[in-house]
Amino acid sequence: MNESSPRPPANYFSSLRGWETFFAAGTPVLTYHKIGPRPRGARLKGMYLPAALLKRQLGEFKISGYHCPSYDAVVNGASAEGKRCFITFDDGCVNVLDHALPLLRESGAAAIQFLVAGLLGRRTEWQAGTGEILEPIMDASQVREWLAAGQSIGAHTMTHPRLTTIAVDRAKEEIFASRKSLEDTFGIPIRHFCYPYGDLNERVVELVREAGYETAATTDLGVNTAATDPHRLKRITARYPSRKFKNLPLLARLAWHRLVGG
Repeated sequence: MNESSPRPPANYFSSLRGWETFFAAGTPVLTYHKIGPRPRGARLKGMYLPAALLKRQLGEFKISGYHCPSYDAVVNGASAEGKRCFITFDDGCVNVLDHALPLLRESGAAAIQFLVAGLLGRRTEWQAGTGEILEPIMDASQVREWLAAGQSIGAHTMTHPRLTTIAVDRAKEEIFASRKSLEDTFGIPIRHFCYPYGDLNERVVELVREAGYETAATTDLGVNTAATDPHRLKRITARYPSRKFKNLPLLARLAWHRLVGG
């Protein structure tokens, strides 16, 4: 983000209000992880987004004239006409299939799941030993359900390592094998990659290019323009609003939605 770019109104996205000017400066890509109720004992609370909040966000986009198209269009998003916002989910958790897919269908929005290819049907095992809840990851049949609904998938390595901290040969295997595994399993081209933890350096980026991915998503905060390297796409993390006074009305509405089952 250069000095002339508008500054984001917050580090996290909860509601479209206040973000319009920032979004207008480029193409926004939102990051989600887990959707639905947060289990008791979860330590990384911000990784969970209530379904009611996702529903509200998708409604705000529609009312404000935003389209949430297929992620394949992200490479042209900066120059495309109209207001666009791309939706990404990292890790492939089952709760996204259960709680987000119905809302995406209802709103006509498209999204991509970045899958940890070597852990399909298992759990978020890279969090073992952290005290975090290990969430179930979609298996192949559930991924096919996601695809049949018109949604997309991309690669998020084989086992979710920090790519800059492992040997180059292993990093190459994680990047290359995840694409091949997903293509072999689902019979579709895998064009997009996402760096686990947003961890990257020049060598890792070069490996992603060599593997044939057209884009790669980071965790760098910002919107994307024609000048953005497609292998360093910026994103904005979506999460529930903080409990600051200005957010109390939104928090109250979300509590009401949960109470009435909305």
